[in-house]
Amino acid sequence: MSFTPPGPDDFNLPPIGPSSEFEFLGQTMYLGVTKPMLQLVLAAGLTFWFLYAAAKQRSMVPGKLQYVGEGAYGFVRNSMGRDIIGSHDFMRFVPYLVALFFFLLLNNLFGSIPFIQFPTFSRAGMVYALAALSWIIYNWVGVQKHGFAGYVKLQTVPPGIKGPILALLIPLEFFSNIVVRPVTLALRLFANMLAGHLLILLFALGGEYLLLHGSTLLKPVGVLAWVLFIAISFLELLIQFLQAYVFVLLNAMYISGALADEH
Repeated sequence: MSFTPPGPDDFNLPPIGPSSEFEFLGQTMYLGVTKPMLQLVLAAGLTFWFLYAAAKQRSMVPGKLQYVGEGAYGFVRNSMGRDIIGSHDFMRFVPYLVALFFFLLLNNLFGSIPFIQFPTFSRAGMVYALAALSWIIYNWVGVQKHGFAGYVKLQTVPPGIKGPILALLIPLEFFSNIVVRPVTLALRLFANMLAGHLLILLFALGGEYLLLHGSTLLKPVGVLAWVLFIAISFLELLIQFLQAYVFVLLNAMYISGALADEH
């Protein structure tokens, strides 16, 4: 029995329930509801429930749920809202940043929760949709404040630079600030979730194969693989939190840059 290593195809989950199949660019595609889609709905419902329940019964002496909710809200509000966007404009973006953080965190943690064990954003399409929403928001607030021409100038013309060099810098700034940002924002989250889960699969399945089918000399390697699988699983919890934090932090930075008078 040969070992089949895990790969990107393991993340292409089949639809749940009724579906239709078709060919596109030589690949078999499906139309139907998949597990990541259900996880998005579940994460949205859990995020709404947590924030609503934490704020529903406010009291001077908070209960456990209110205490956790207020602490988490304050963390996002202060460290990613007020400190990045600024005290003048940040409050109108706090609901979006708070909801986005918990939505991302839950979907990332799904990769470590038993019986789910699949990070939603290891599917690129899910991440690009979220990055597109972020792109619309920070560009829209920039156009609202500066006007379309003023905002394009803010994002493409470096302050204090004049002369022929602008012919080179303006296209580069436009490409970097307008075109590339949502792509890099999505790729950072997608690549980390895909690579982390793929690494966990590799050590878990590889260790199992060596323990069950390997020779006597290879069985200790299987044990080591399982030790690394457990260690990487705990490390992945930290990465799942950090990726949610970084995604929201960059959103706040892009909003701040869109509202600023200069870079």
